[in-house]
Amino acid sequence: MNVSIDISMYPLNEQYCQPILDFINQIEQNPKLKIERNAMSTQVFGDYRTVMAEISEEMLIALEKLPTTVFVLKLVGTDRSNARIRSCE
Repeated sequence: MNVSIDISMYPLNEQYCQPILDFINQIEQNPKLKIERNAMSTQVFGDYRTVMAEISEEMLIALEKLPTTVFVLKLVGTDRSNARIRSCE
């Protein structure tokens, strides 16, 4: 089953940029995942078990380094990497 996860990471630290970049860079090392970055969050697309294993491991590493980090995840049970955004107007 393919999924899409939208992740926002908030290191509660003055030096917040590097932990976010480190987290994203590590996830991007997995060739089985498709990653899309934007200014507000990162989207990860792929097989549920692969995505969850990778995200879980990298969140653990990030939290061990900086325990005050907050993660917000949104999960959808389909691959939305090619979905178009529709206006509600």
